[in-house]
Amino acid sequence: MTDKIDSLKSEALAESANITDEKALEEFRLKYLGRNGLVNDLFEEFKKVDKESKGNLGKLLNDLKVSAQDIFNERKENLNLSVKKIEDYTDTTLPGFKNNIGTKHLINQALEEITSIFKKIGFNIHEGFEIEDEYHNFDALNTPDYHPSRDMQDTFYLESKGKDNSYLLRTHTSPGQIRVLEESKPPVRVLIPGKVYRNETVSSRSLAVFHQIEGLYVDKNVNFKELKGTLNYFANEFFGEKLRTRLRPSFFPFTEPSAEMDVECYLCEGKGCRICKYTGWLEILGCGMVNPKVFEKIGYDPEEYSGFAFGMGIERTLLNKYMIPDIRLFYENDVRFLKQF
Repeated sequence: MTDKIDSLKSEALAESANITDEKALEEFRLKYLGRNGLVNDLFEEFKKVDKESKGNLGKLLNDLKVSAQDIFNERKENLNLSVKKIEDYTDTTLPGFKNNIGTKHLINQALEEITSIFKKIGFNIHEGFEIEDEYHNFDALNTPDYHPSRDMQDTFYLESKGKDNSYLLRTHTSPGQIRVLEESKPPVRVLIPGKVYRNETVSSRSLAVFHQIEGLYVDKNVNFKELKGTLNYFANEFFGEKLRTRLRPSFFPFTEPSAEMDVECYLCEGKGCRICKYTGWLEILGCGMVNPKVFEKIGYDPEEYSGFAFGMGIERTLLNKYMIPDIRLFYENDVRFLKQF
């Protein structure tokens, strides 16, 4: 057994010269110092040696183990010294890298703020479909066949061969109202945010893709006074309590009577300026009482139920609120613009 110990010690010393990387170092450890290594095998064999020989052989075995461990430690230290440290190739005098923390886009901020305002007074959130059929986008909303919004130059139609209905990219979020009313029974109080698509020329004031939020309240004995109160509450929460509001008569096929809501220009405080075109007012949304013909389309009795609806364009509203000069800035990904909000 003495010969085995001497032979293994010489073998370990010879192999130490081949340890040039971490893989070779680990292989050396497993071969000689591991639980199933050669040194441990000799210790197992040592258990069978007679008592008279154990004293001398035990010392030789311990020396072998210490020698193998010293070889491992020495080669490990040499490998660590040969690895280039970060300080060796980093110029610590250079300025550090700045990590820009991202924030929510202004449109997303507005959507969250507006929905939270209406949630406080009982409105639920409904996600509509961006691809709609003509029935829900036009017919059910009392939009006649001859209405210009149904022309190819105003609406993005989709190929739908073999289908009963023509499909399109929704031109407003109002189809969501019809789908909610088809699936629910009054009272219905719902807010419908989402993207809409119109075949318009992109300019500083218009986009082909933008965001709208639609509101709907249907129950028995809903009146125009409740519509005005709801919209005044929203305007005070979103724009500020000191601003005045007004409703102007208007026309929409799916509401009767219809109106547009203005808020006092917060830049000039109603005195007149370039932003409000010297009128003192800024338009923010369209609204009105749900047209009885819409109720008839979906099987509601207009003598029993009434309701109001309103809708606003998010980008246009933000243009007014923050006096942004060009609507295209929302989508140009210019950090100089985005970081202001």
